[in-house]
Formats: sequence, C-alpha cells, structure tokens
Amino acid sequence: MTIDTREVQYQHAAVVLEDVLAFEKDWTTSRPRSTRIPWHGRPQRSQIEFAKNLAEWGYVGFTVDLYGKGVVGKTSDECQRPMMTFVQNRIMLQDRLLHVVEVVKGPREAESDRIAAIGFCFGGLCALDPARMGLDVRGVASFHGVLSQPGNTAGNKITAKVIVFHGWGDPFAPPENLVALGHELSVGDADWQIHAYGKIMHAFMGARRE
Repeated sequence: MTIDTREVQYQHAAVVLEDVLAFEKDWTTSRPRSTRIPWHGRPQRSQIEFAKNLAEWGYVGFTVDLYGKGVVGKTSDECQRPMMTFVQNRIMLQDRLLHVVEVVKGPREAESDRIAAIGFCFGGLCALDPARMGLDVRGVASFHGVLSQPGNTAGNKITAKVIVFHGWGDPFAPPENLVALGHELSVGDADWQIHAYGKIMHAFMGARRE
C-alpha cells in the first residue's frame, strides 16, 4: 500500500488556507473521507502522519488549516491566540467550518457524501459544531474537546452521529459540560455516545491532541 499526500490550497474571507490530503495512491474507487482539525494552524508532521494513518485504515485523510498560510503555533501560547479568536467568535468559526466542509467534498479521491470530522481539544469543538449546524457530515468524534455550546444552534436537528471521549477531570470541560452536551444532543434527536473516563484530565491522547 502506497500512501500519497498533496496540498489543497484555497481562500476564505481573503485568508489563504493550506490543507493536506492523504490517500492510497493506487486505489481505483472513491472512499469515505475523514477530516482532522488541529489547533497548531497549518498541518504539521504529526497531523499529516495521522491523516496518512486514516488513509491506511480505508479513508481519505484531510487535515485542516483554520488560521491561514504561515500561521503556525510552536508554543502553547502561540497556539492559544488564534484559537481563542475563533472560540470567542463562534459565528466566524462556523462560517469557516462551513467553507471547509464544502472544500472537503471536492477532491476526486473520496466520496463527497461520506464525510466525518475528528478533533482533539479545540479540534473537538470544531468537530462538534458542524453536527450542531446540521452540515453535510455523517459523523463526528471529539477527543478531550472543548464542549461549550455556540449559542445559535439550539433546537437544530442533529443528523450526524456523535461520539465524545472525555476525561471526567478535564478542567476545560467539567462534568456539567458533559451533562449539558448530552441534553443538547438528545434535544437535537442525535444518535450519540459520550465516554467519560475517571481520574483522567485533559489531553489524554498525548501526542495526538494537537
């Protein structure tokens, strides 16, 4: 099996974004695609390797740049600043995610109607919001994600399947946030699961938390 990658560059709101697509080079039919949303900015080596893993598992991996060309956080503080811009302006984040989903449909290597989103930490929030918005995604998975509600999606029907993996002791999303999310997903008539782990804090996925 040969896994290949290529850059996908596009613009949104005058910002140039650089994503990376990973796919099995000699596969002759299209495959479901899985979108990975990191918090560093432009996809780094670890995220590209994860996208390649997804390709080995039978998907087309698509790792996303939300911040723009050249914006790459190398320290926690550098990553926090652009992330908080989106956390504090969920309308702007939703607008960008809507555009990302449309871009993800484009590559010829994958099926445009079989999209899933995976995210860790801030990426977990970015994976959940497309489901909340009712975007054209089949499923979303959040790992130790930020779970705060956007405030403008209450009452939306959630058609994507949702699964959440979370540390019960995570200070960024305490137990009451998990209960609120379960209520939100139930009201939205979602097919959902939440897995909470005792004595576990934030970022338990280690190197794949980006």
